[in-house]
Amino acid sequence: MNDLVPLAEKIAAVLVARKETIAVAESSTGGLISAALLAVPGASAYFLGGAVVYTRQSRRLLLDIPDAALEGMRPSTEAYALLLARTVRERFSATWSLGETGATGPTGNRYGDAAGHSCLAVAGPVESAITLETASADRRANMSAFAAAGLKLLLDNLTQ
Repeated sequence: MNDLVPLAEKIAAVLVARKETIAVAESSTGGLISAALLAVPGASAYFLGGAVVYTRQSRRLLLDIPDAALEGMRPSTEAYALLLARTVRERFSATWSLGETGATGPTGNRYGDAAGHSCLAVAGPVESAITLETASADRRANMSAFAAAGLKLLLDNLTQ
């Protein structure tokens, strides 16, 4: 996680200077994005909360997203990452949010995505989403790469 903290520090500086906030809904990163943001001293000034939304049950219970909201959409897509980001932003009344979903490995997911696949989205005054493919089956390396990509996407959107 130490490699994630420098990105989180830059994000924190921007959020604190603007008096803005962030909430996170992550899946295959297992809380690494939230942990990096919370590792920065003074995180209570900008970090409102987060959830590891790893299963259908957690999606329903933590974010109150019913199965019907996924009509015509599947997890592990940019559209789903945006749904997570928009929902967590609304639930926490945050300025910004970050949503992440993917397949860390060593195998792919039930939706046909190979290990090393992640979709990340930022919602706030602007929105964007990306797909990352690492082509790796290394679970821990993918978790770290996905978290770094999410933090970079957030920073890029904060500073554009």
